[in-house]
Amino acid sequence: MFLARITGSVVSTQKVAEMVGQKLLIVEPLRVDEKDQSSLKPTGRTFVVVDTVGAGEGEVVLCVQGSSARFTPQTKTLPIDAAIIGIVDQVHVKSKSVFKAGN
Repeated sequence: MFLARITGSVVSTQKVAEMVGQKLLIVEPLRVDEKDQSSLKPTGRTFVVVDTVGAGEGEVVLCVQGSSARFTPQTKTLPIDAAIIGIVDQVHVKSKSVFKAGN
C-alpha cells in the first residue's frame, strides 16, 4: 500500500467492457519528508488508478497495486493493477501529525 495525492483524472471512451463506468484518477505517491519527518512530500511519479471510494482531486488516498488491487468486490473482475481503497484523514509518524485532511 502507499499514500498518494490525486492530481487529475483520465477519460477513455474506448475501453474493454469491464472498465465501462470505472472512474480513473491520476495519483502521485507521497513519502514522509526525510529531513524532519514533519510533512508528506511528492515522489515525482504518477499512476493511473481505479477509484473505488469516491475520492476527488487534491485528496490524499490509500492505494494498492498488483493483485491486491483486485481483492475488492468492485475490482475483482477488472483488468487493473492499481486502485484507491481509502481516503486518508490523518497520518502520524513518531507521535507527530504529518497530515490532516482539511488543513
